[in-house]
Amino acid sequence: MRTLSMFRRALGALLLLGASSVAAQDTGLPIGTVGPAAALETLDGTAANLSSVVGGGKPTLIEFWATWCPNCRQLEPALDAAQRRYGNQVRFVGVAVSVNQSSERVKRYVTEHLRGFTHFYDRRGQAVTNYDVPATSYVVILDKDGKVVYGGVGGDQDIARALASVVR
Repeated sequence: MRTLSMFRRALGALLLLGASSVAAQDTGLPIGTVGPAAALETLDGTAANLSSVVGGGKPTLIEFWATWCPNCRQLEPALDAAQRRYGNQVRFVGVAVSVNQSSERVKRYVTEHLRGFTHFYDRRGQAVTNYDVPATSYVVILDKDGKVVYGGVGGDQDIARALASVVR
């Protein structure tokens, strides 16, 4: 609970400051860190672990998002374009935070948004904690070995450029 409270305060501070973007690697997991495991759920409520989609010879892009997040909505076109372009070479994962939204609301939202992503719901906030998520719209890209090569926050991240480092 304390972690969710800290997340809410940090998110509130970013929104109050009008922050639309934080430079890559000003926040979140440091470059070179191995993407940690985190217990979460599939959108149908089945127990899952984020480690199931990390590494294994394929890069992974993870976005921590919410249905109510304006930066997440701003970032969607770039994420959709990247998924269409690199969908065979990169795993695209959406982790919906549980702050002010239910898994049912998330399910309804993803029927029309972020198609082609593997979606999870972080009901207990373990992924938010383990990935040191500073705010919604946090994107982390892991290389084929599961190590962080990029992390950034905001609606104007250059996702295509960030993926260029892991897609050859």
